[in-house]
This record gives sequence, structure tokens and C-alpha cells, in this order.
Amino acid sequence: MSALGAVILAAGGSTRMGRAKPLLELDGATLVSRSVSAARGGGCDPVVVVIGSTATSMRTELQSHNVQVVENADWSLGMGGSIRRGVSALLDARPDVARIVLLLCDQPLVSADTIRRLDAQQQASGKPVCVSAYAGTVGPPVVVSGSFLESLRTLPDAHGAKSIWVDHAESVSEMECPEGAIDVDTPDDFAGVVEALR
Repeated sequence: MSALGAVILAAGGSTRMGRAKPLLELDGATLVSRSVSAARGGGCDPVVVVIGSTATSMRTELQSHNVQVVENADWSLGMGGSIRRGVSALLDARPDVARIVLLLCDQPLVSADTIRRLDAQQQASGKPVCVSAYAGTVGPPVVVSGSFLESLRTLPDAHGAKSIWVDHAESVSEMECPEGAIDVDTPDDFAGVVEALR
């Protein structure tokens, strides 16, 4: 089977949270560590983590993980730049990777099983992209392959990847992913996740 890689997006400023979301601890592990574990457990190798606003602390947190760390100093310009840098770094290092999972570190219930199911759905569908469907929309995590990998390498800073899926709906399959609906943007969000996991 062709290689599956992962790009974990963890560069944002966490302005609504008031502190760095990737470094919040849940069940004894930071959110970014949970994302790395999910990617690894889901069969991803290599794993790239894109950092930005709290680069020094993030490098310290990730030094014990077997990941490639990519810094996006222009993280404030938008997520597109982080996607572009992460995907480019992964493919430059491992040109044999045929599929990439895009993950956000603030979806703490996304697990290794989520990634395995998403990857299996993408391959079974025969379509190059498989997106997660939840809460009446689609979004990450997403598995991307084929020519769409190059599309990610040319994303403008201010554009997320969703515009690509919307413009090429015929090339996209969907997987029901209720765990993707739980994201952590505010202290109340985080408190709710902690309570739910008790």
C-alpha cells in the first residue's frame, strides 16, 4: 500500500482561548501530543507538525516525538500558509507519500481509528479526497491524494483548503465523523470536553 503521511496544523494564535491551545492538557497529554498519537496510530509516517505563534514552547513539547517540525512565521496571515508549508515539507522529504491527512490539533476526539476509517473510505471511494462530515458541514480531518496534493502546495495564505473541496465536489467523498464536531476554541469549549471525558 502506498505511504500515508500527516500534516498537523498547530500554528494559530489561540486568541479566543487566551493561551496556546496545542499545549492544553487533556487526560495527561497535550492536544498536540494527542494529535501526533492519533496520526501515528492511524498509520501515518511521516508526521509533520506546523507551528507558529508559540514556536519555542511547541518545539520543546515536540522534541520527544518522532515528527518533523515546520515553522510558519507568517501564521497570522491565514491557515493556507501553514497547509502549504506543511504539505511541501512532507512531500519534499518523502516524495513517495501518496496520501496526506490534514489534521487540526484542536479536535481532541479525533483518534487513530478516525484516521484509519477516513483513509479506508478515501481508497474505497476511488475519489482523490475524503472529507469528514459533521454538524451540517464538511471539514478536517481530510485525506488528500493525487493532483490535489499540488493544489495544497499552492494555497494562498488567507485560503483554507475547504475552497478546493467546494470547487471540485465531484472528486470528493464524505465520511460521517461526529467526533470532528468537537473542537476547542474557548475555555468553555475545553471545560466541556474535560467534563465529557470524565
